[in-house]
Amino acid sequence: MRYLPPWPGFGGTAGMAAVAAVGLAALLAGTVLAATRAPAGAAQPAGGGVGAGYWHTSGNQILDAAGNPVRIAGVNWYGFETPDEVAHGLWAQDYHAIVNDIKSLGYNTIRIPFSNQMVETPIVPQNLSFHNSTGPINADLKGLNSLQILDKIIAYAGRAGLKVILDDHRSEAGESAEANGLWYTGTYTSQNWVNDWATLAKRYTGNPTVVGFDLRNEPHTPTGDTYAQGATWGTGDPSTDVRLAYEQAGNAILAADPSALIFCEGVSENPSSSGGFDSTWWGGDLAEAGQFPVALSSAGHVVYSAHDYRPSLFQQTWFNSSTTPASLDAIWNKFWGYLYAQNTAPV
Repeated sequence: MRYLPPWPGFGGTAGMAAVAAVGLAALLAGTVLAATRAPAGAAQPAGGGVGAGYWHTSGNQILDAAGNPVRIAGVNWYGFETPDEVAHGLWAQDYHAIVNDIKSLGYNTIRIPFSNQMVETPIVPQNLSFHNSTGPINADLKGLNSLQILDKIIAYAGRAGLKVILDDHRSEAGESAEANGLWYTGTYTSQNWVNDWATLAKRYTGNPTVVGFDLRNEPHTPTGDTYAQGATWGTGDPSTDVRLAYEQAGNAILAADPSALIFCEGVSENPSSSGGFDSTWWGGDLAEAGQFPVALSSAGHVVYSAHDYRPSLFQQTWFNSSTTPASLDAIWNKFWGYLYAQNTAPV
């Protein structure tokens, strides 16, 4: 059973031990909250604050510059990946106020999706306002293009004590995950994708507010296609093996920004040992990452990101009258939890 997102732009955000999207935020239309949950028996990381400086990994932990464990409490802020090419909600509210709300609600990280189109040919967005019932808003965004507005949001998020994870959500500007399930299209090639990541890494190098780069949102096998036509893991085919692509883009990022975290999402299915395929959510299958890990030019950067959702999004086979906490733990550990439990990497 393959997962098709039921509404545009939906995707989870990364957490310290495991990531489960839990609903829509009242804060801003289209924003998705995320909660962290460790696999059964795993120790919960200490802390919850933003964490000083750049972050790095050790075993299954994310640590701040002082070596303190960090727990990501993140919220997605969609819009830059859409044809609007600007954070949504700015048609009604000032971006400073939205960032302040995120901070006051207890989050420490904002995941900001974007498209490759926005990076390469940023527009001057029109879907934002400069006045509401309170008076002038977003005054310092007038006339700026999408990348310049992104700069402004990141700068203020840093001043507010928040971190930012940039997420390559899709190639062409649009809604939801890329239809072909890959990290590239006919217009925006795999090399474009790597180059665009290098561009952003150079743009924000030396800025510890931008703590990480989520390389691609929800790689998957498109509905109706075969496994080899969508994103695979560990097959060795450079046209579909997203792990190889992660290594290429991750190393390009680290060449420009040596302190960055590299977030690597899963795929949607892998060949089953009993024949056929084990399938889960788009971006949720990291079952092969233990055997075929993402190996970068230096250690301490890889964070695996598993997208996992509740039955209101899709009635997966494991959501039934026999579902228990133990049965869900077995599913989660099968697809990604083992990476955390075996101290391989943060998830």
